[in-house]
Amino acid sequence: MLYRETGQFKTNYAEDQQIFPIRQDRIAIAALLFIVFAVVPATASHIAAYWFSAILIPLLIFALAAIGLNILTGYAGQLSLGTAAFMAVGAFAAYNFVLRVPGIPILIAFALAGVMAALVGIVFGLPSLRIKGFYLAVATLACQFFVVWALTKFGWFSNNSSSGVITTQKIVILGFPIDTPLARYLFVLSIVVGMALLAKNMVRSSVGRAWMAVRDMDVAAEVIGIRMMHTKLLAFAVSSFYCGVAGALYAFAYLGTVEPEGFNLDLSFRVLFMIIIGGVGSILGSFLGAAFIVLLPIALNTFSEPIAKALGFQLRSTTVSNLELIIFGGLIIFFLIVEPKGLARLWQIGKEKLRLWPFPH
Repeated sequence: MLYRETGQFKTNYAEDQQIFPIRQDRIAIAALLFIVFAVVPATASHIAAYWFSAILIPLLIFALAAIGLNILTGYAGQLSLGTAAFMAVGAFAAYNFVLRVPGIPILIAFALAGVMAALVGIVFGLPSLRIKGFYLAVATLACQFFVVWALTKFGWFSNNSSSGVITTQKIVILGFPIDTPLARYLFVLSIVVGMALLAKNMVRSSVGRAWMAVRDMDVAAEVIGIRMMHTKLLAFAVSSFYCGVAGALYAFAYLGTVEPEGFNLDLSFRVLFMIIIGGVGSILGSFLGAAFIVLLPIALNTFSEPIAKALGFQLRSTTVSNLELIIFGGLIIFFLIVEPKGLARLWQIGKEKLRLWPFPH
């Protein structure tokens, strides 16, 4: 009975078209932001650094990369398998901007790294003007292999490192070093929340509606005056920008030391699995999918052995890793068949039922 719209009257278009038109949703989002920005840092002394460094920070970074892929695949309908390549461009571009431009602010370096990734995305998005579907996926797959090859072949990108491995510089903002797990968590969280809000507004604008029109029926979209070239390339640029920033955060705030092979095809598939399980065409689904992919291996490693002992048998580590792959594959098949829009759609269905409860329809 708490989730109702009764009495919440809209008196202007701004109120009717706001991101969260229901008061309970606004309260829930405000409470969630208060928890992640205030409660979690306040209890940092009771939370192991492992939670920040190995769980929360990668979860946020992968969620940002999933938002980028969701913009391209979920909203614009352009299938891509080159997400890790755009992340690699962002990581190495940010490293080189900080290395070769003395005194450049780290946030400016991250933004420019996103721009470099966007330019690469536009180049490899040109085939989308003539091909789509599986053939476009193969074209973006070529981007994946080409970028990793280029970063390995040309030593300039890694500052002539013999192994191609780079060690990122320290994050310093206005003279304050971001060198603790808590500080890096707040830094990544602020960027991800801001860019997620920007993405949410973008997909609700005329640009987002044009993307969805192209996704649903590109011929009809072109007939009503939507420019195919501009719309598709813009989707590639924005998506690659988000992935590039995510790659920079992945290198600077999470790993610290990266190599081109670290941005391989497996990483692209992981991000793709995130939007499939979380929900294609949903900003919320990007976060849900990232949380699921990051937390599932930890949950399996934590609870599999006690459950196995309780049942009277012992599991080997290789069995647990294979079980993880089996569960991933099974869940992807399940969501593709039962609920193609993923966890975000299940959450939406639950909210709709709460709005109508106790009525069965």
